[in-house]
Amino acid sequence: MRYFIEFAYNGKNYHGWQYQPQSASVQETLTKALTVLFRKDIELMGAGRTDAGVHAKQMYAHFDYDEMLDSAYWTQKLNSFLPKDIVVYGLIPLHDDAHARFDATSRTYEYHIHTFKDAFENEGSWYHFHPLDVEKMNEAAKILFEYTDFECFSKTHTDVKTFNCVIKEAFWQQNGTKLVFTITADRFLRNMVRAIVGTLIGVGIGKISMDDFRNIVESKNRGKAGFSVPAHGLYLTKVIYPYIHKH
Repeated sequence: MRYFIEFAYNGKNYHGWQYQPQSASVQETLTKALTVLFRKDIELMGAGRTDAGVHAKQMYAHFDYDEMLDSAYWTQKLNSFLPKDIVVYGLIPLHDDAHARFDATSRTYEYHIHTFKDAFENEGSWYHFHPLDVEKMNEAAKILFEYTDFECFSKTHTDVKTFNCVIKEAFWQQNGTKLVFTITADRFLRNMVRAIVGTLIGVGIGKISMDDFRNIVESKNRGKAGFSVPAHGLYLTKVIYPYIHKH
């Protein structure tokens, strides 16, 4: 039987989701826990890879197991076994060809910024103290809907066949000194969200005009886009599947 496992993690102590030979990864930590508790080798396929230091508020992975599993029992067991920065929300039995990576129809990320020094926010939000024109940043974010090729925001030398992504939403929300960028697409390229945020910051401080922003996207050149904002402000917040219905 194929099971999806729904979980979240604070990425601070991990070198991203995917196995790394020399560093701790979320995939390895979760796989080890399942293997020890189930007393058999478990292989996990994640919904996607998050980079070192990036967090996930909702992530899925799938694995195969021969017997019916009691979700509540194993969720509790896994949570008492796993380190405090990884939490399991549940196990979902699904059809045998369900695939955590290929079946996801959309993914949502948030990037968190605080604009006034904060003693408590530094691990999960990026401190940016220069004044930002949020209205302009939202105007530029709308330009993203006009395009599908986002090579300009992709890590160079990445092994993808296509740089095409369909962006479904992209907007900034300000709440006092806190600023959150939300972006949803069918898929994302390596480093894409952090590069988009860095480029929109360029718009917000008046360094990049709307025309510049459009030209950056059309250039397909990572060198022309803005800097990549730090990983610790980025969260994967939602992954959608056609067969998992959540309120």
